[in-house]
Amino acid sequence: MKRADIVELFTRLRELNPHPTTELEYRTPFQLLVAVVLSAQATDVGVNKATRKLFPKAGTPQAILALGEEGLKRYISTIGLYNAKAKNVIALCRILIEQHGGEVPRTREALEALPGVGRKTANVVLNTAFGEPTIAVDTHIFRVANRTGLAPGKDVRAVEDKLEKVVPAEFRKDAHHWLILHGRYVCKARKPDCPLCPIRDLCHYKHKTPPAA
Repeated sequence: MKRADIVELFTRLRELNPHPTTELEYRTPFQLLVAVVLSAQATDVGVNKATRKLFPKAGTPQAILALGEEGLKRYISTIGLYNAKAKNVIALCRILIEQHGGEVPRTREALEALPGVGRKTANVVLNTAFGEPTIAVDTHIFRVANRTGLAPGKDVRAVEDKLEKVVPAEFRKDAHHWLILHGRYVCKARKPDCPLCPIRDLCHYKHKTPPAA
């Protein structure tokens, strides 16, 4: 995709949604971190249903650690892979308390050292909690980047690296959210809603869906 088209793409997405953010519900960087860990292979809607009950009761590392693994499971049992996630969340709470004074670290290296936290989760926390211009590539962004021709790549890291190069600096901070929301609600996996897409004339996708008859 040409640079002028990329600028136009993000300009349009910004006009439609000037202040995008995550659909996960949280009040602190720690709660965001837990929510993102819980969201792996789960929907934001499902995570929010669980954390609406969990966070008012246990919204800090100390409080979740006091629940214990079995206590935490009772709150998150509706989320996929909840056994492994409970184990990881308890372990990361312990590390935050012992090594970081109960605070969420602000470096990628320290975040990725936490149980259950990979590069994508670290990027989400750095971007959403701390305002860093990172781009976390999930399945939605991977699909949009490849389908549109914005930043094609064979794997998520290749797409992330390409996006880091092609997304203009003025859009970098919010690009992550714009692309996720576009993939979630417009450029959907099975049947993209091309007739209603605000960037359809810029998109390189060869199999655009036609308007409804």
